[in-house]
Amino acid sequence: MEQKLYGGILMNSRQRDDNTAQTLVSIIDRIYKQIESKTVPNIILPTRTKANIEYNNDSEVWVYGNKESMRSAKTVKGANQILKMSYVVELLTREHLENNRGSTLRELYYISENWDIAKFKEQPESDRLIEDLEIITSLQREDFHMRPEEDGATIFGALKLKENTKRGERIIHCRDDVGEGGYQIPFNVNNIDLLEHDAKFIIAIETGGMHARLIENGFDEEYNAILIHLKGQPARSTRRMLKRLNEEFNIPVVVFTDGDPWSYRIFASVAYGAIKSAHMSEYMATPAAQFIGVQPSDIVEYELSTDKLTEQDIRALRSELSDPRFDSEYWKYQINLQLDIGKKAEQQAFAGKGLDFVTQRYLPERLTEMGVI
Repeated sequence: MEQKLYGGILMNSRQRDDNTAQTLVSIIDRIYKQIESKTVPNIILPTRTKANIEYNNDSEVWVYGNKESMRSAKTVKGANQILKMSYVVELLTREHLENNRGSTLRELYYISENWDIAKFKEQPESDRLIEDLEIITSLQREDFHMRPEEDGATIFGALKLKENTKRGERIIHCRDDVGEGGYQIPFNVNNIDLLEHDAKFIIAIETGGMHARLIENGFDEEYNAILIHLKGQPARSTRRMLKRLNEEFNIPVVVFTDGDPWSYRIFASVAYGAIKSAHMSEYMATPAAQFIGVQPSDIVEYELSTDKLTEQDIRALRSELSDPRFDSEYWKYQINLQLDIGKKAEQQAFAGKGLDFVTQRYLPERLTEMGVI
């Protein structure tokens, strides 16, 4: 049975599951001891708001600050939350970890239908509880055998890896052994061993159309690039894979998105971490990642086809001006410029300059300007 590092200690999968189960049970043990000592049961968690994220100089990512909130059984709502957590811990320890099984986040919500007063009213509530357990235990939901509904991104390029599956090990080259759809990243990236590569940089791409354009134009071979299709807001496994490739192979990462406020947040989640999962930033964020475009200044310089900013877009841009993840002269300039011109543009707008424009001119010029090639 293969061993991997877990909390700095070399363990096999059975030992990791046992350790995770013990950590989860310790939460319930603490609540039980509170009741025994006639203390009202409570759980303390960091406040999950934009106002409570701060920059960590050591890890160079945004994490939760010192503001905390208490969930206490003094209130009916607090008591219900603690009860639901107890039910979830029982499911994770007895069903998942003891029997080497797993559930999706959606399945957890439906499983709770059988829990009477402990059932969840909606899936976001059960999703948040799993995030609470991650924060309390300093573990990841993958350690609980919880799977997301969404697929991971796809990789296309000169990268060889080994995936450890329940059906054995598979060695895969992410260009030679796959079709143009690429290699799909599994939900648990810890089951992948990175073997070797022949890449100068990684380009993480928001849209499927642009990803296909780069493959069709042979961009990966001409510039020795690994192409990763983010599929919009990237899944956790995607962000974890980008971080591992960057740190373990020292490959530069650039992020290529549409030119709108929602796409800038895609970049921020890759580089700095997402506000709702700031407790995972040090595990998933890639602070060395750089934003390549589409920039508001590109809209002006290349006279790209555009759409008018909506009121929702404008509110989002103004919100980003107060978001600590965008607190730099670069982002202040770009966001204010976009508010001034009142326009946004998609990646595919470059096609208006010709099908080869993005791979023969825009990307090479930007990558050279950024010092990547």
